[in-house]
Amino acid sequence: MGKPTGFLEYDRKENNCIDCEQRLKNYNEFHLYLDETQRKEQAARCMNCGVPFCQSAIELKGKVTGCPLHNLIPEWNDEIYNGNYQNALSRLLKTNPFPEFTSRVCPALCEKACLNGIYDEPVTIHDNEYFIIETAYKNGWMKPCPPAIRSDKKVAVIGSGPSGLAVAYTLNKRGHNVTVYERENRAGGLLMYGIPNMKLEKQYVLRRIELLEQEGIQFKFNVNVGVDITSEQLEQEYDAIVLCCGSKQARDINVENRNVDGVYFAVDYLTQSTKNQLDHTPYIDANNKNVIIVGGGDTGNDCVGTCLRQHAKSVIQIEMMPQPPLKRLDSNPWPEWPNVCKTDYGQQEAIHTFGRDPRIYETTLTELISEDNHITAVKTTKIRFDKGKMTPIEGSEQVLPCDLLLIAAGFTGVESYVKDAFELETTPRNTVKTEKDHYQTNNENIFVAGDIHRGQSLVVWAISEGKNCAREVDEYLMEYTNMD
Repeated sequence: MGKPTGFLEYDRKENNCIDCEQRLKNYNEFHLYLDETQRKEQAARCMNCGVPFCQSAIELKGKVTGCPLHNLIPEWNDEIYNGNYQNALSRLLKTNPFPEFTSRVCPALCEKACLNGIYDEPVTIHDNEYFIIETAYKNGWMKPCPPAIRSDKKVAVIGSGPSGLAVAYTLNKRGHNVTVYERENRAGGLLMYGIPNMKLEKQYVLRRIELLEQEGIQFKFNVNVGVDITSEQLEQEYDAIVLCCGSKQARDINVENRNVDGVYFAVDYLTQSTKNQLDHTPYIDANNKNVIIVGGGDTGNDCVGTCLRQHAKSVIQIEMMPQPPLKRLDSNPWPEWPNVCKTDYGQQEAIHTFGRDPRIYETTLTELISEDNHITAVKTTKIRFDKGKMTPIEGSEQVLPCDLLLIAAGFTGVESYVKDAFELETTPRNTVKTEKDHYQTNNENIFVAGDIHRGQSLVVWAISEGKNCAREVDEYLMEYTNMD
């Protein structure tokens, strides 16, 4: 513990943000970072608890609090405070292969479990992690480390999102020969095309991919497994196959006149926007349009921020559920996940632009109105939930202008062609079926990890799944494993 009284002496201080007016002019990341002295002070706030809930990942009332990667948070906070940044990096990389991703896009489950959060503000674990990894890159400490000895085992990883990269990284470190197949033109999966530049600039994804290639991982792009290459071909060439294809089957809405033009899934909208920034390809443009977004989660928020950068005329975000409380309720004590209202960057920017929060709660769409088969407005109604049943409220109907409707209602599991190509058994949630806490499918040399296995989730969970799956693959290949 670097400073036993640090949590008493220093208040929490987060990285600041560039003001909305300036950051809306581009798609760049917009955080302003503390200087080294201030960062040491923030690390000094860590109490080095006897039982550090921050790294425990415990499930309480159906939600996990604490880090799924079990990061050694008190250890590297202590190293930051003492200025031992290379030691801090060593402890961070011990559990987390890609802190440059989690320190940008993770909602910081660790901080929700920080002991300081009982009576005060939690430690800035998320920002401290960013400081460690970016200091490492800046000083040239992140160098390729290919394995000294290779096995004769070949593994195909299908999908290069966070789970696929974690599988490839871990098995390559073990010495296996790993090839990653990606149907897009760049690696990264949702890191590349699902998360906007404002949260994760693509140069940082490409930086890591280059490092992985230097360590011996082979990437094959523009190859859609199940279409361009068959499962039989892969099984003949590889000793094991790991499917990390995500949960990309978007959930649709059941509404009258659904098939009019001007309606898109959020994942397609965000993907096209990023591709346009990288390659100047055509995209779905919100410029001067009244935009309505169905879904109040992170993806919906990303759509808000992207629409504003495209100069939308108006943006409304429709949310079925009631607005969460602004502060923790007594029935939701630490260290449970705090069920409180979060106003994220996109909503903050909408408030700045239009003078109001874009979210409308307890509301659903009932009809899409069109002219010449293009959407012009939507009908909405207020709803209430009674014993889990959704009931429309009579007389609450409203018509809202809409030139562009984006559906950000989540995902419904693995895409059908992947499931069919590999003859996979699936669960009622349309995720691939395995034994509990395992990753091997009904075909013994095919494994799954990430959203295809867990369902739509967080980047940090995808990385955790990838690491755990890699260990099981190694045990299958070698009949034992010495991996952590």
